[in-house]
Amino acid sequence: MTTTAVQSRTDAPAGRLPGTWGLGIRRGGLEIKQFFRQRDQVVFTFAFPVVFLFLFASIFHDDVHGSGVTASQLYVPAMMASGIMSTSFQSLGISIAVERDEKVLRRLRGTPMPPTSYFLGKIWLVLFTGILETAILLLVGTTLYDVDLPSDATRWLDFGWIFVLGLTGCALLGIAISSVPKSAKSASSVVVLPFLVLQFISGVYISIDTIPDWMLNVGALFPLKWLCQGLRGVFLPDSAQVLEQAESWEFGRIALVLAAWCVGGLVLCLLTFRWKTRRDG
Repeated sequence: MTTTAVQSRTDAPAGRLPGTWGLGIRRGGLEIKQFFRQRDQVVFTFAFPVVFLFLFASIFHDDVHGSGVTASQLYVPAMMASGIMSTSFQSLGISIAVERDEKVLRRLRGTPMPPTSYFLGKIWLVLFTGILETAILLLVGTTLYDVDLPSDATRWLDFGWIFVLGLTGCALLGIAISSVPKSAKSASSVVVLPFLVLQFISGVYISIDTIPDWMLNVGALFPLKWLCQGLRGVFLPDSAQVLEQAESWEFGRIALVLAAWCVGGLVLCLLTFRWKTRRDG
């Protein structure tokens, strides 16, 4: 071997280990692969809101007086909002609680992988499933229930920030609530119950104009109500604003509330997240 060849090998830069961001991307790919390997979970996650949309839209399909839309059209953005919260809040709340109980988190904490990479992986999973869920519901809504896609860039821009803020806020709340269940067995009950209640008082299952004001005021404390309202503002005509509590889409207030929940959810995660179960100390 020549001296030049030896020197070129010696001077070659050593391979670098992937950083936090690179590990987060790889972790996200692993999370997505694991998700799709559980076929029953995949079917339930994506089929549940579609089935409920079909059921409610088939039962309640008459014109809503003075709004210019049908009841079935109201359910399309509502179920989209519910699907976003399902793939973020509910999915993370249950899965992280199970991983903690099975000591997966404890083992990961003992590896060189930065904790941030673990959460980045979860975010990639939530983003992927949230986009896919929304696309499926939007396809069903435009095909079966005559929901029109926005015709101007402003509405699509509104859809973008509503989706991102809503998904982020709900995901952070899911991470925070994952510390509440004491075991994997109780995770579903602890997470699903508040989510189910929020769906009833936020305009998902019941038309917004028939919900008592005090219930709407309670729902307004949480992101799902504003996520529903924002998506109605994107995909329904302005004539449907009369159904809202303030008779307006209130995009400015929606942005403030969802952004506040992103900040508040992050604070809750930092204060409550645990890598070990309570019985492990």
